[in-house]
Amino acid sequence: MPPAALLLVGGRSSRMGRSKAGLDWHGEPLATRLAGVLLEAVDGGPVVVVSAPGQALPPLPAGCETVADPVPGEGPLRGLATGLGALRGRADAAFAASVDMPLLNAGAVHAVLAGLGDADAAVPVAGGRPQYLAAAYRVGVLAVAEELLAAGERRLGALAEHVNAHSLDAAAAGIAAALVNVNTPEEYAQALAAARP
Repeated sequence: MPPAALLLVGGRSSRMGRSKAGLDWHGEPLATRLAGVLLEAVDGGPVVVVSAPGQALPPLPAGCETVADPVPGEGPLRGLATGLGALRGRADAAFAASVDMPLLNAGAVHAVLAGLGDADAAVPVAGGRPQYLAAAYRVGVLAVAEELLAAGERRLGALAEHVNAHSLDAAAAGIAAALVNVNTPEEYAQALAAARP
């Protein structure tokens, strides 16, 4: 089965002050751009966009599927579990991305998926920090994610702690720049200026 991709767009965006999914990225919404990157990267594999319940989304490229979290407010672990559930039986592994990585490219997605090997997850580490929402996961880790959620866990890092996860040095792999997150208006403005066409 071809790899799949998940795009999580349902975060509260409290530091940004507005929905990151709709941020303009050189003429198109950020969610639209990232969904296109993921479609290119998995080349025919499913791409699932996971939103908050009732969240309005910008137009997405043809070929994307959408699914809403069944339980609001349970954070990215719930979003990942929702996306993996939508892929059950259709993919063995998926690259999971957050919508706040405007510099993500297909090459970085390929590098992370290639780093999965025989592990349950491949998590890039950039600037000393694990990037759990720029990582590859086996769809089979869904069972562990659901157990953690049932126990009240909300951290994505907890999933990596409970499965066989490989760490990837993002700098050594040449992908650190592609994994930059924009969480504040200032970070967004800097990334927008740096990536001017």
